[in-house]
Formats: sequence, C-alpha cells, structure tokens
Amino acid sequence: MRGRLLDAALRLFAAHGYRGTSLNDIAVEVGCSKASLLYHFSSKETILTELLTPAVTAVGELHARLREVPDDQVAGAAVEGFVDLALRFRREIALLLSDVPETTGNRAWDGDPLDRVEGLLDALSGRSADRRDRLRAWMALGAIVMPSASGLELPEAELRAELLRGVRRMYGERA
Repeated sequence: MRGRLLDAALRLFAAHGYRGTSLNDIAVEVGCSKASLLYHFSSKETILTELLTPAVTAVGELHARLREVPDDQVAGAAVEGFVDLALRFRREIALLLSDVPETTGNRAWDGDPLDRVEGLLDALSGRSADRRDRLRAWMALGAIVMPSASGLELPEAELRAELLRGVRRMYGERA
C-alpha cells in the first residue's frame, strides 16, 4: 500500500503540483480512505520528503564521484552522470519544477538545495571560473533538466543519446 500511495502521489504532484494535490486526492487515486493514507504518512510533506530523498541522495552520490574526477574530465563525467540521474528521476524533476518554493524547502535536501546546484555547475564547468564555461554549465543544466521533465514520449535510450549528443555539441570536444 505504501508504494502505491507514493506512486500515486508522485503522479499527482507532477501533474497538478504539490499545492494542487490534496491528501484526499492521493487516497482516492489509490482507492483507500484518507485515514488509511495517514496511517502510512503523517502529512503531505512526509510524502514529499520520501519521494524526493532518493533523488537528492543520488545527486549527493554524483557529487562525491565527481570530486575524484580530474579537472580535464569532470565536465564530461558530470554531463553523463547528470543525464542518467535526470532520466532516472524524471517525475521528481517535474515535481521540483512545478512547485519550487515547497519542494526546495523540503527537509529531504539536508541543507540548501542551491549548494547542490552550485556543485553540479562547478563540475559541468570543468571547475573553471571563466564566465563562458559557467554559462555553458548553466546551458547544459537547462538542456538536460527541461527535456527530462517535459514528458516527451521518446524511448529512454533514444532520449539519453539525444541529450548527450546535444550537450556534447555545446561543449565541443571537452565533454
């Protein structure tokens, strides 16, 4: 039941936003009572935390792996790693983008979510302070996040290949 509730919540949050989805909406989607839902989750925020924690953890793990990558290879490793994460957590990204204040303020982040974005941008820029490299990093972030969360009906392998091809074109030979 718990897994079905989480799946329904993620679907509804991504479709209608965190604010636009009630606990009752989730319960109705699964076919249970609100009381039954509250037996498993004490609040809507608890559901959100449980939904976001795996994605936040995966971003932290990517950061840890990227720390070990040499500067001249880190942008390419960051692109590939982030594309894989973005595809794996497509619905969670859609949720994050739909209700930024609520989702980025959630306790799943264990700190400031902007720190995680900054760490990813640092890796995507090849740890460079050059403004063009930083711009390219922001472009890569958007080029990966937006299509991943858009709901495009492409097979995952094809979407992955196109994301990598497009972002690598932005980088030229460096990624």
